[in-house]
Amino acid sequence: MSTSVIEPGTRLADRYRLEERIHDAGGSTLWKAVDEILARAVAVRTFDPEFPRIADVITAARTASRLTDPRLTQVFDADDSGENAYVVSEWVSGETLEQMLTKAPLEPGRAATLLYEAAEAIAAAHGAGLTHLCLSPRDLVWTTGGTVKLLGVATDAALRDCASADPAADDAHGLGAMLYAALTAHWPGTPERSSLPAAPRTDGAVQPPRMVQAGIAHGINDIVCRSLGLTDDGPITTPADLAAALRGVPRTPLPLFAGLGTPPPPRRPAPPRQQAPTRPTPQPSRQTTHQHHVPSPPLPPQHAPARRKGTSKALLGAAAAALTVIAGLGAWALTGDDGSTPPVNNNKAGVTDPKKSASPQPPVLLPIQNARSVDELWVGNEHDEAMNRVSDPIKDGKYKADWHTQTYRDVRFGNLLKGAGVLLDMGRSVKIANVKVTAPESGASLQLKVGDSDALGSLRTVGKGTSSAGTFTLEAREQTQGRYVLVWFAELPPSCKARLSEITVHGQAQ
Repeated sequence: MSTSVIEPGTRLADRYRLEERIHDAGGSTLWKAVDEILARAVAVRTFDPEFPRIADVITAARTASRLTDPRLTQVFDADDSGENAYVVSEWVSGETLEQMLTKAPLEPGRAATLLYEAAEAIAAAHGAGLTHLCLSPRDLVWTTGGTVKLLGVATDAALRDCASADPAADDAHGLGAMLYAALTAHWPGTPERSSLPAAPRTDGAVQPPRMVQAGIAHGINDIVCRSLGLTDDGPITTPADLAAALRGVPRTPLPLFAGLGTPPPPRRPAPPRQQAPTRPTPQPSRQTTHQHHVPSPPLPPQHAPARRKGTSKALLGAAAAALTVIAGLGAWALTGDDGSTPPVNNNKAGVTDPKKSASPQPPVLLPIQNARSVDELWVGNEHDEAMNRVSDPIKDGKYKADWHTQTYRDVRFGNLLKGAGVLLDMGRSVKIANVKVTAPESGASLQLKVGDSDALGSLRTVGKGTSSAGTFTLEAREQTQGRYVLVWFAELPPSCKARLSEITVHGQAQ
């Protein structure tokens, strides 16, 4: 049976029911389908019998099915042994980078965060021996679940017959072009890869982002220029190099819902005279469903994304609260009591009573001597595959670094680790009052551990808390003392990736 006569309702392998034809291109067809055995929405690609690269696509899909990074589209099945060859992959719901940019360029911090995640994901694919080679703003999706998803690793190159003598450099260039687009809402690549306006050029060369869009810092502008070959200074030639470069620029936490652009807010009518103003009803942002660059209608009720037409008032209220959180993420608001209230002097006569102890002094900033990453499985050693190595993280007695773990499949480290964190060596035994932590995301379960040995089992938990975006405080529940202080992620935030940028310890030196 030819692909061209396959109709909605056709079942493949006695389990995949084709429901809607999304698009036909170059001898293959993408369908929205249902896996009837697992009762979930899937994407199915079928092929014309004359399509010349069926075997190549099936081989690439089978290889891609071994990828474990959750930011890469998962391949579930691929077969060419029957009458109709097919590839089955996960159905991705959300908004592509290209669609975000039809409204406005992204704020630079958010663009950096989005492409940092994308660069890490492509670097993970390269580590497994796979490449993309066809990256465009249509391949990057901000999902309805608030995660980054990259489409088409390995399979797109096979579909389009793309090859490269230097795939790492080509994918780094593609990521740089996507970052350029995110910052400017213009596309510096070939027109067939994106419907965004073409990037302006001078003497045939693409203009740097700062010349196209105001408000772009030199740091991220230089990263784009290095990845696109617009400068001879330190070219970026691998996705891992691009991710490393983006660690050094300011990055803004991403919002909870799809839609990262910054369109002007709608005008609201003024309330009637002599009438108290009413609280406006939150309006849900536009969301669309995508798989391999194409929107589709919502899934069936049992599988549809949570935010859809007909949302209850309770969910609208939750959305309003979430938008408030997003505003806090963008502002990096400080939270928590800083414990710096000066003691009250009740000795008005100025006479010392030997029977009464002096008022306690407020906690002071304690200098940190050294720091390192630890986790449950490799105590006392840095686990490079799980955590970012940081060089020279101690500045002004504080721990300052872009520390992060890899992204896991759930908030419990995918059952690979029981926890991870940063162990601080104070250089001597000190009294600990509290520890202030700066992190970009809310919702992580954190513990404060203190002891006189750097062995994880010897440290006792003296405080617990939940992270909030910005700076928050972990208070010691009791008077505690020790040389080593551990900030421990017992459970990850919703992004399934632990991050922090600064830790300060407060108390009294001995």
